[in-house]
Amino acid sequence: MWTLWPGYVCFFSLLTAVTVSGDDIRFASYYGDHMVLQKAPEKAVLWGYGPKNVSVVVTLSGLSKRKTYSSTVFDGIWRVTLDPVKAGGPYNVSAVQKGGSDAEVTLTDVLFGDVWLCGGQSNMAFTVSQMYNSSAELDLASRYPDVRIFQVALETSAAELRDLSGIAVPWSVPTADLLGGGDFTQFSAVCWMFGRYLYQTLRYPVGLVESCWGGTPVEAWSSTRVLQKCGITQGAQSSYNFMDSELFITAGPMHNSVLWNAMIHPLLNMTITGAIWYQGESNHNLNCDLYNCTFPSMIDDWRMAFHQGSGGQSALDFPFGFVQLSTWQKGSKLDGFPDIRWHQTADFGYVPNERMKRTFMAVAMDLPDADSTWGSIHPRFKQEVAYRLSLGALAVAYGERGVSHQGPFPSTVRINDTHLMLTYNQNVSATTSKDLFEICCSTEKVQCDPLQHSWMTVPMVPQGSATVAVTLIGCRGEHVASLRYAWRDWPCDFKACPVYSADEVLPAPPFLLHRW
Repeated sequence: MWTLWPGYVCFFSLLTAVTVSGDDIRFASYYGDHMVLQKAPEKAVLWGYGPKNVSVVVTLSGLSKRKTYSSTVFDGIWRVTLDPVKAGGPYNVSAVQKGGSDAEVTLTDVLFGDVWLCGGQSNMAFTVSQMYNSSAELDLASRYPDVRIFQVALETSAAELRDLSGIAVPWSVPTADLLGGGDFTQFSAVCWMFGRYLYQTLRYPVGLVESCWGGTPVEAWSSTRVLQKCGITQGAQSSYNFMDSELFITAGPMHNSVLWNAMIHPLLNMTITGAIWYQGESNHNLNCDLYNCTFPSMIDDWRMAFHQGSGGQSALDFPFGFVQLSTWQKGSKLDGFPDIRWHQTADFGYVPNERMKRTFMAVAMDLPDADSTWGSIHPRFKQEVAYRLSLGALAVAYGERGVSHQGPFPSTVRINDTHLMLTYNQNVSATTSKDLFEICCSTEKVQCDPLQHSWMTVPMVPQGSATVAVTLIGCRGEHVASLRYAWRDWPCDFKACPVYSADEVLPAPPFLLHRW
């Protein structure tokens, strides 16, 4: 029986938060004109600040509807949960202080739709103006006024903050200037394209909340609960020099939890549909062997925290999509990238799986970009990445039937003295490979480690609609202990890996299979 390398399971505890107070009523920092609030069936949460014990009346008006909600300021905070509102708008939202100054704050052009959080490091921060064919995309911005954007400012904190201490882009109707911006500043290409692709199917408002920082490890985005459960107790500092010309961008904060504290924790009261993530490069040499715990556990922790913070409105298992790492150094097998790709799936090789439920993944190892102005670690082909993510979201988050969103993955392996017959879980489009399939031989019944054992490249040829034949060279069939595929940083040229889905859209992800 061939099995996958098992995943590593971690758990976590509940969160705490701090509060602040103000002299007059106001909304929390991330509310504003043009915002998108989560649509029905979930309920959107509104909150803000005010003088002690005063009453606040919140009114939602628009589309011939008017609804009021009351709250009392407690410890400087007022909060209301709206009734479910169908997708659409625009609406106005006002908060009025009763008694004292009778202060009033009104937000206009508010839409209801699906809200997605976009996190990660520099490949998520990579802006629309930096991606391939950016001019054509920027020209389209004005055609999508119902895809609204919001960007959290780069801030750190040693303690969990209740509210954001800075905003880079307030809720806005998209423009070419806002989407373009400067390098790695505003607005995320992957986030924008993902939202735009979703809108083309959903046809109702989409809100995109970007909170990312280049050159940052997963530990900085994780609560202390996650890090403790995964055995990380000391402050994290990478030894890698991120000023290297290949990486192009200075390292961001590396200390544990400082970005969770400042850039995620303040958002927890927000009701969201789901999240997408592009990160992992900064962990190729920092706690790489723990990423199969830290990343899945961060997802679990975010889900629990948003669920609690929104009063149960953000789903406890909200959909979470991520980009499997693309490429960096051509010819390298030992820079940690193949291992991070594997650990991103909790060592299953595919998602969703029993450890990472309601997740989806965009495989990107076939999108190298040696000529990228920003270094090969920053490929410009973000349209393809976002499109693959959107397929996963439509299938996993929205339950769309007939949407192909996963590349082929092995289902069975048959072995004889001369060949491995590898059958995938779907029909494939396969081409001959000379060196991307590798075997590990042993006269003992062991699982071969990707780094510590000797691996031999073996040729592969297509064999039927869902099967490929791997020729055994230098090893008897009875001694083949493990088989792996695409276990290198830069496995293939642009969209030229050996195995794709039958429609040639989705590449097969790398895998590591064990016989024993």
